[in-house]
Amino acid sequence: MAATQTSRQQQRETRQMFEALQPGDRIEVAHVITIGPQTWTARSVGTVVGTERGRHGLHFRRNFDDKVFSDFIRLRRDDGELTTVALDEFTTLRRL
Repeated sequence: MAATQTSRQQQRETRQMFEALQPGDRIEVAHVITIGPQTWTARSVGTVVGTERGRHGLHFRRNFDDKVFSDFIRLRRDDGELTTVALDEFTTLRRL
C-alpha cells in the first residue's frame, strides 16, 4: 500500500466518526495530498458547526441525472474562521 493511501479500517473509522459528529465536537481533519511525486498532509482543527451529505456537480460531462454526493464538515477554527471540509478516501478524523 502506498504511503498516500489510507487503510480500509481507517476509512471505516472515519465514516463512523463522521456519522457520530455533533455540533460542538472538537476535531482534527487530516488530508493526504499528492501532486506528482510530492506528498504532504494538510490539517484543519476546529469545532464542528454541522455536517451534511450534499449533492454536487463537480464531475465533468456527467449525465444531468447522475447522483454525485460528498460528505462535508463545517468547522469553526480557533480564530473564528468558518471553513468547509469535504471528506474523501484520503481523509482521517480525530476527536480532540
